[in-house]
Amino acid sequence: MQRQPFRLAPALPAQHMKTYSIVAPKDTHWRAATCADVDCPNYLHGWQTRVDESTELGQAQAYYIRNQARRRYTEVREAAMTTFTFEAGQACFLGDQHVARVDRPEIYVVRDGDHRGNPRGTKPRIHNDPQTWVDDFGEHQERLADRRERG
Repeated sequence: MQRQPFRLAPALPAQHMKTYSIVAPKDTHWRAATCADVDCPNYLHGWQTRVDESTELGQAQAYYIRNQARRRYTEVREAAMTTFTFEAGQACFLGDQHVARVDRPEIYVVRDGDHRGNPRGTKPRIHNDPQTWVDDFGEHQERLADRRERG
């Protein structure tokens, strides 16, 4: 279950709000990466994995490390606990989850509404460069300040 962020109760309905964001979507701005690509600490320095072989899970983990992991290690057994020490320079067990940014600019987006939704159902506006997005934001702030002055 993902925790929701703390938010103050909005003073205006969602249809009177705008949301400005800068995004780099995972499917277009990121690629799969190796441990070496991302300077993974486990790859750079090695790591240790401790398993409790008195449990089914621990036995399965130890079996995997010994017979399927295809990594260089040493092991030290202390009663039911086994510590596997993996040397640096090899992929960590989370290596298939590493990602790296591709050389692609962020997307500058303005949406009507806020976290509660977009009641008018308008399409987001995409700015081609950061300066027009900043200008849009500044103009929006000025309009809000003007309306506030008028009451």
